[in-house]
Amino acid sequence: MGIIKSKYYGIIRGFIVGIAFFLQIGIMVFLSMYLIQFATEVYFVLELISIVIVFELVNNAESYKMSWIIIILVLPVAGLFLFAMWGRSRKNSGYFRRFREIDAKRTRRLMNDDAVAEDLEIEHPNKVQISRYLRKEGFPIYKNTEAVYYEVGEKVLTAMIADMKNAKKFIFMEYFIVSEGRIWDEILDILTQKVKEGVEVKLLFDDFGTLKINTHAFRTDMKMRGLDMCIFNPIHKGVVRMLFNYRNHQKITVIDGNIAYTGGFNLADEYANYIQRFGHWKDSGMRLYGEGVYSFTCFFLDMWRISHKNVQINDEAYKPGVSVQEEGYVQPFMGGPHRNPHNPTEGAYTRMINKARDYIYITTPYLVLDQKMLEDLTSAAESGVDVRIIVPKVYDKWYVYMVNVSNYGMLMNAGVQIYEYTPGFIHAKNVIVDDECAICGTINTDYRSFYLHYECGVFISEMEAVQNMKDDFLRTIEQCDAMDMIRWSKRPIGNKLIQGMLRVISPLL
Repeated sequence: MGIIKSKYYGIIRGFIVGIAFFLQIGIMVFLSMYLIQFATEVYFVLELISIVIVFELVNNAESYKMSWIIIILVLPVAGLFLFAMWGRSRKNSGYFRRFREIDAKRTRRLMNDDAVAEDLEIEHPNKVQISRYLRKEGFPIYKNTEAVYYEVGEKVLTAMIADMKNAKKFIFMEYFIVSEGRIWDEILDILTQKVKEGVEVKLLFDDFGTLKINTHAFRTDMKMRGLDMCIFNPIHKGVVRMLFNYRNHQKITVIDGNIAYTGGFNLADEYANYIQRFGHWKDSGMRLYGEGVYSFTCFFLDMWRISHKNVQINDEAYKPGVSVQEEGYVQPFMGGPHRNPHNPTEGAYTRMINKARDYIYITTPYLVLDQKMLEDLTSAAESGVDVRIIVPKVYDKWYVYMVNVSNYGMLMNAGVQIYEYTPGFIHAKNVIVDDECAICGTINTDYRSFYLHYECGVFISEMEAVQNMKDDFLRTIEQCDAMDMIRWSKRPIGNKLIQGMLRVISPLL
């Protein structure tokens, strides 16, 4: 009986949270029906409040609020209750204040090197605004850092595992998804051995992404192995406030302070194509070696602090210990809902798009665009910039794919070229601009990445990795179907209706 309980603990916990979620919706709908039948005056007052909130939302800079407008108009009172519980900005809550305090302390620790920024301004005056924006948000730019781009998950995971075997001081790992299988077994064996060698190991995993594996038996096993593991934002906490919606989507591995990995890959077999869930899984990743690694170390330690209220950590003890002579620039950055409505993850993407002169190449699994980014992309294409976007043809979530498709028309009408990857599911999150700069990281072009999730990435310029990312994009196009307006307009009427409805509520998916 104990084994069964342990095996299904995560699933049962998720099921209970789901019941609590839908129960709240049911209560709100019931209350609204009750009020309209027995308390007309109260119902009328609540409708007036709903109208006031709609006007406030229309003038709100956060475009994803438009979906709440639709919900409140369709369900005036129930929608008002739901918005009061889940739609209101919580930027002044204690939960987010703590994030911002930790952000501020990190900004003071990570000093900007003005000389490096000035060098970039001389080399790329047109792109320096991107770096300047990130510096203003608290993310310094570095030289003396080697950057290696990996075009598939199996390559980046193989390289990362090889580096982990050589760790001497510490290994920090922060991931959204961890699943049982060959990848995790190999990593677990290495981490266990490293602890025996005296290497410090810290693991930070998101609760939702590890729902199946995160059992009492799993946590007990980690403790017995000497692994310091923490689960980020347990989903059963803050259900009423919908805090479970704020997930840690960052993927970071730091080894000895000298090496850092990030990208779209998680710690599961599908990312290395050891198993096939949706055909060939196309992902990407970046390895940094040198000074720029320190930012990723600090990102990890900050999320560790969030998960351990009274922990005391000396970041200085984890600084890089190598000297690398390398040309080019790297600028790691991160963002999360505590930064709304000015989230650096979306801000970096929009500035990349707006500063492009020749081309913008984007790879994303989720093309769920807000109005601002939709306008930025169409404006760039209409200005003569070569805008190309690769998305999956084989999807992991049918409803997200429907929203992807719903955005094709406006983009293609402006001259944006859309390509659907045919061998399987493309999960890479890359942006390349003008042979000059690129971003590789965990950031999807959707509302969750820009408003609800904690994300990270690295902006690079004047490095061979930029050209490697471009070459990978162009090779990948050869494995894609090019979408066109004729095919798009001939999709079934039922699909058009579903896509239209899902697009309206896409920020809530």
